[in-house]
Amino acid sequence: MSFPLLTATAALPALGAIATAAVPAARRTAAKWLALLVSVGTLVLAAIQLVRFEPGGARYQLTESHAWIKDFGVRYELGVDGIGVALIGLTALLIPFIIAAGWHDADPLETSAGPDSSFAAGRWRPTQGFFALILAVEAMVVLSFEATDVFLFYILFEAMLIPMYFLIGGFGDRAHAQGDEAAATQRSYAAVKFLLYNLVGGLIMLAAVIGLYVVAGSFSLNEIAAARASGSLHMATNTERLLFLGFFFAFAVKAPLWPLHTWLPNAMGEATAPVAVLITAVVDKVGTFAMLRFCLQLFPEASKWATPVIVVLAVISIIYGALLAVGQRDIKRLVAYASISHFGFIIMGIFAMTSQGQSGATLYMVNHGISTAALMLVAGFLISRRGSRLISDYGGVQKVAPVLAGTFLIGGLATLSLPGLAPFVSEFLVLVGTFSRYPAAGVVATLGIVLAALYVLVLYQRTMTGPVKAEVQGMPDLKVRELLVVAPLIGLLIFLGVYPKPLTDIVNPAVRQTMSDVQKKDPNPVVEAAK
Repeated sequence: MSFPLLTATAALPALGAIATAAVPAARRTAAKWLALLVSVGTLVLAAIQLVRFEPGGARYQLTESHAWIKDFGVRYELGVDGIGVALIGLTALLIPFIIAAGWHDADPLETSAGPDSSFAAGRWRPTQGFFALILAVEAMVVLSFEATDVFLFYILFEAMLIPMYFLIGGFGDRAHAQGDEAAATQRSYAAVKFLLYNLVGGLIMLAAVIGLYVVAGSFSLNEIAAARASGSLHMATNTERLLFLGFFFAFAVKAPLWPLHTWLPNAMGEATAPVAVLITAVVDKVGTFAMLRFCLQLFPEASKWATPVIVVLAVISIIYGALLAVGQRDIKRLVAYASISHFGFIIMGIFAMTSQGQSGATLYMVNHGISTAALMLVAGFLISRRGSRLISDYGGVQKVAPVLAGTFLIGGLATLSLPGLAPFVSEFLVLVGTFSRYPAAGVVATLGIVLAALYVLVLYQRTMTGPVKAEVQGMPDLKVRELLVVAPLIGLLIFLGVYPKPLTDIVNPAVRQTMSDVQKKDPNPVVEAAK
């Protein structure tokens, strides 16, 4: 029996979460180091997955299959394709940076967080619980990228909401313009809204999961897909469409897609910066990943039927998110609306039904995770120094903290997909793939690029340039720990922007197989003959 690498990659952070939570209350620092070491160990296991994965091999590799609930045909089935292994790598990569960036986010509040902070001194915060919850989320996200049993995936899809609820509601941002009681109310509202939206999506998905079992007699993704491909399993058109909509609705809430997006700005605004990164760079990727793995593979005809409407919704997300980002006064909410716009690009690329679009969408998931982490974590360092999330409370920061301003600029330029940085390749492929099949959508979506340049550059100008405001005078530059968090992310943005081949080699075979599932081929280029 071979070593269960996929199980180990998810089990290590799960066990680490239990061990971290069990550390005595007086040993806060030990709990932090334990969580960090566990996350680094998980990264090593994810790297081994990448090394052992053969892009030209079987579709699902490193597979594991064990009986779980025999009476209902539920199995503990795992396997990774190129898309899954890339997103597991992204998750395992970001968690150590999230932990390091949030090193002091759960410390006791013995002093004010900033000039405008009105939190009560000495408020107790369970440090061990904060880091244990982060590791628990990592375990569930990794396992969801590995699950090939639909029921197992559903359990993980829903279970990850619990630790995220406590991370948002219990460990909110200290830089709040309102008093302690009002801030707690806002955190509670954001956490409940996050939970309710995703629970409603999950309940609709549960009905679809049950319906799928009734129709197919199995929860195994491989068995159902094989039966559909061979013609031994036929779904009535209306049945397939209803099941598709049940799955897609849940994934569109998680992603999120307009008009199901409204929970994200609240959640990211009230969470700490590392938790905000966990939400948008890690957890939300489960939604877009599941569209590729489950919607397109299980319901190919329904996916093609729904494509025009989904492409329109994706374009609306791109423009709507970018427009609202332009008008934001809160730094973190600006990044949240920018992420809604970016998820629109990802979903548009998936449902463009072209190899360029789907390759770009997969790359976008990875590159958006890295760029958003870089920008949001630097923004978190900035906010922790000033004690305010309002853009108007800053000015002239580059004169007193040039390294902080420089890293903030690079993160912002990556967010607007500057050529030479990783997101540019993703966005270019999505637009090319979309334009070849839906030229009108591709043209309108390019407006999102213009708006992205507007909100990023205006944000930088208002916070970093101009006269130095009295409140930021003497602001310290990035410390060693903070540089160790940001520098590798910026290095990756540059490396993958110049040389994306390592990623494309991994994801392209999986994209070709997905295109085969939906029986779509890339449109032939139209070349007008010379007159």
